Amino acid sequence: MKKFLFPFLLLFVLIISACNGQPTVQKVNASPAETASETIAYQSENGPIQVPAHPQRVIVLSNFTGHVLSLGVNIVGTDSWAKQNPRFEEKLKDAQEVSDETLEKIIELQPDLIIGMSNINNVDKLGKIAPTVTYTYGKLDYLTQYLEIGKLLNKEKEAQAWIDDFKKRAQQAGQEIRAKIGEDKTVSVLENFDKQLYVFGDNWGRGTEILYREMKLKMPEKIKETALKSGYYAVSLEVLPQFVGDYLIFSKNKDVDHSFENTDTYKNIPAVKNSRVFEAASKEFYFNDPLTLEFQLEFFTNSFLGR
Repeated sequence: MKKFLFPFLLLFVLIISACNGQPTVQKVNASPAETASETIAYQSENGPIQVPAHPQRVIVLSNFTGHVLSLGVNIVGTDSWAKQNPRFEEKLKDAQEVSDETLEKIIELQPDLIIGMSNINNVDKLGKIAPTVTYTYGKLDYLTQYLEIGKLLNKEKEAQAWIDDFKKRAQQAGQEIRAKIGEDKTVSVLENFDKQLYVFGDNWGRGTEILYREMKLKMPEKIKETALKSGYYAVSLEVLPQFVGDYLIFSKNKDVDHSFENTDTYKNIPAVKNSRVFEAASKEFYFNDPLTLEFQLEFFTNSFLGR
């Protein structure tokens, strides 16, 4: 009788967990193989879904690779953007480059969890390969997004601990920077991509979340008017001076044309003339995951405070 009772009790626990929307890990003594098959009920944007309690073979199709890596979870496949990031190179050396269209390759990798943004293709087909969870970019605050992925990976406590520590360090650095440069000084973030210049609001990576949200540095009015809502705004060289604040963070893509730097228009921008331009390699500066945020925080601290 006991032999048959345990599965029913376990099913009851999982049903209650799904109804409450709270992840509940099966607390049983199990072999490594059994542990790998344990599941939790995760409350995703699209409703509850059973996902591995201890995922071993994760595929990330967009944007969240650094979130997963920072929590020490193995990634077997990821998108081209992450594979190009020098900061991820060592951790992704054994991961394959995949996309939402390379379904056969994804099947070969035998993932136990797939993560992506809500605009990826073939979500239904991916869901038949492995539990697939998607997020709408910007729907959650950048740190809340990390906490949510922590919940998905059954590592919420680790994620929360990092968030608390990071906010404290970033805000302290912001106080020191404002004390040095002045409370009224403005900072802009610029990037050159595909023959176009872009400025950024406070939620599109490139360190903007740290500068504006945590450090409380000021954004030029022109950027507030144009990029704050959408996250980014394309500008021409002719009007660029109107968008550059007292300091300029240049997320520089060395693989595209940046001859605009040789023009008088650019050279005569006050931040440029006064050597208040801080350049970072764009490929390692794009994202807002913990690994990238740590790099960005160090970059800003060194650049503004000379550490």
